[in-house]
Amino acid sequence: MKGGWTERAVAFGGRAGSILLFLAIWWGVSLGNAHLWKAFNPMLLPSPLEVIQAGIDEIQSGALQRNILASLARVLQGFALAGVLGVAVGVAVGSWRPLERLVEPLIELLRPIPPLAFLPMMVLWFGIGEISKIAFIAYAAFFPIFTTTLEGIRYVDPVLVRAAASLGATRGEMFRYVILPAATPSIITGLRLGFGLSFFVIVAAEFIAADSGLGYMINDARTFFMVSHMFLGALVIGIIGFVVNIGLRQVERRLLRWRGAV
Repeated sequence: MKGGWTERAVAFGGRAGSILLFLAIWWGVSLGNAHLWKAFNPMLLPSPLEVIQAGIDEIQSGALQRNILASLARVLQGFALAGVLGVAVGVAVGSWRPLERLVEPLIELLRPIPPLAFLPMMVLWFGIGEISKIAFIAYAAFFPIFTTTLEGIRYVDPVLVRAAASLGATRGEMFRYVILPAATPSIITGLRLGFGLSFFVIVAAEFIAADSGLGYMINDARTFFMVSHMFLGALVIGIIGFVVNIGLRQVERRLLRWRGAV
């Protein structure tokens, strides 16, 4: 137990140290450029304090909270749709070879196409409202979830499958107690990747005909050359993604601990 806490403390210290180092370098470059070498326009790189002040102003006005909630609502809806479809299709394709031969070529054709290439088509198909943004996020997040789920199902240890079969497990029991637990790490990895991509593309989605959201905030700040607010929007996206990634890692650890106990 003591060793576990020590390892966690060291890991936390390493993460905190890297963040503090990044902030120190950022602050040093910003102040050094503003007051010493003046290599570029100081407005292009605000200091961390200026970004914090921009955050305080946005919180006091209520704009930051509204934009965060708007982006989270779109991301969660698109991610949930991608998660359900990605896991379901991945499990089905990985479990049934004829379906794999039918679906995989189409997936491999679409997967290399950058999601941003489909954004104009999403707008044409679904309009400039919320549906196009959610569909765009779901499309972008679907592929990593599908791919990792498929790989997890496809490469289950055959020894486990044969052992369960020799014990008389039915197909349902085989899936529930052998295949799904063995594929869980891959599925959660795909969910983490999919969530990261969801936040990656929300910025582009909110650049088009949005009146709220973090992407809208960044684009609006760009229009009025409010660089500190642009940095604020980007940092908030990074912080939310970081926190969610930690949460998914904790879920993964708990599931793997349960699987190991079984």
